Amino acid sequence: NNNNNLNTINLINSAWRPEYASFQIEGTPFEPFEGCESIKEVEANMKQRRLLIKQNIHSNERVVTLTSFPLLGVGDCFTEPCFSSFMGPIVNSIMVPDQIINSHPRMGATTRNIRARRGGTNVQIYLPIFQDIHTKMINHNHNHNHNHDNFIFMDAAIFGCGCCCLQSTFQCKNLEEAKLVYDQLAVMCPIMLALTAASPIFKGYLIDSDTRWNTLCQSLDDRNEQEKFAIPKSRHDSISNYISQDSIYQNDSNLNSNSNSNNYINFNDLNAPFDNEVFEKLLNSGMDELLAKHFSHLFIRDPLVVSDNAIDLDNAQRTDHFENIQSTNWQTMRFKLPCINNENLGWRVEFRPMEIQLTDFENAAFVVFICILVRLICTKKINLIIPLSKVDQNMQFAQKINAVMNQQFYFRENIIRNNNNNNNNNQQEQSHVSLLTINQILNGNDSVSPSLQTPLIPLMREYIQNENISNQSKQLAFKYLDFISKRASGQLITPATWIRNFVNSHHSYKKDSIINQQITFDLINTCQQINDGILTIPEFLDYNL
Repeated sequence: NNNNNLNTINLINSAWRPEYASFQIEGTPFEPFEGCESIKEVEANMKQRRLLIKQNIHSNERVVTLTSFPLLGVGDCFTEPCFSSFMGPIVNSIMVPDQIINSHPRMGATTRNIRARRGGTNVQIYLPIFQDIHTKMINHNHNHNHNHDNFIFMDAAIFGCGCCCLQSTFQCKNLEEAKLVYDQLAVMCPIMLALTAASPIFKGYLIDSDTRWNTLCQSLDDRNEQEKFAIPKSRHDSISNYISQDSIYQNDSNLNSNSNSNNYINFNDLNAPFDNEVFEKLLNSGMDELLAKHFSHLFIRDPLVVSDNAIDLDNAQRTDHFENIQSTNWQTMRFKLPCINNENLGWRVEFRPMEIQLTDFENAAFVVFICILVRLICTKKINLIIPLSKVDQNMQFAQKINAVMNQQFYFRENIIRNNNNNNNNNQQEQSHVSLLTINQILNGNDSVSPSLQTPLIPLMREYIQNENISNQSKQLAFKYLDFISKRASGQLITPATWIRNFVNSHHSYKKDSIINQQITFDLINTCQQINDGILTIPEFLDYNL
């Protein structure tokens, strides 16, 4: 039935771009979706793009939306065709060949320049190994730091950049709305990372984490030893600044012990160094202080790639130089400028933390979830803001094994926004930050511990119910929300948990944390069968939705 539906879709509505790894491809809709009525188009477009790839690959190739390939960097030959010559001039890795990255000049230049900025040394990625009953200790002979024993070591950006993810961009009606959406969605980044966790295997080992995030942070860290004292984060990490001047930052009295009329300062409680020259120039040009700090924070980094034919440009007509910096600050959120040459592209916000899911249904569900959440934010019905230091702590909680069920996250107890400006007391956003489970945050139906006064998913259902859209779009939105609600409650498991269960039950797994070729082959085939509808996994997907 799905294939029959695809035949009716305009196959032109897709766009394709090269990604970092030679085994990756980035696909997007050719044109953006408009309004909640387009909810029904998201999954259909994803299926269309998957079909297009299938029609253009070899018979021995498969399209698998898996976050990380389990055997990347294992052994002398893990590619087809086999490239066993390592220590190439681009990647300079003892684990992977140069051919593993895309041949586009930008990818090679980025790789070389990260190493050059580090003083000629490769990136050093350490991930803790999951300790099963027969797991043996690993000692890295190249490193005398015994703190890294029982960690796997990886020496190239491909181990992070070769991970696949699910990103969504939303256009806002003006600058102020875009800044508000950026800040509010930043709080949701760890929650959505945990809900989409899908990468418990790296370099042939089960690791003591369920997501790709810390791998990426280490794989794109171009700081030299001196810069690590002045710049707290890698180029790839969570955001370090809120940027909105909305009244919620002044009205919130209970989230900070030292509340004052400039509470946004207390929410922006991270060390976020910025380029003073850029900051002063932006202020003098009329930009507000918070946004000026955001952009000048990006400019503490050097450009990684500059094309020979894009050096002498008219900055009044082209934004290439800015995008050179912007596009190599890989953060949980990205604040996108309007396009100079396209009046239809305004202020946009990109949501970047989620891991790719095995099926188009899951991926569409999470995109639609964020879309509805953006609508709630834009209508100023909710306030999610908490201190950024708490968001950073949540990012670490989100990467723990089965964080949806086993971790609590800092979140507001009351997210309903008080928009009554008639009384100063009413203006106060009476809420505290507490440690809550994702089930409490989304569903609010945990009777054991205090939960959110008004959880997110009931609010989102109410919003969709009141929208002037077709019944078909409403029912599909409810189906997606039901799926995410069940994943949040533990009724349905994350891809990472399913992969761990698959490995643990595989006949060739020896309880030693090692993933061999047979396990990997069977895992990839099973992922393919799940996506094709040949195999059903009730604890993973509710097929009655």
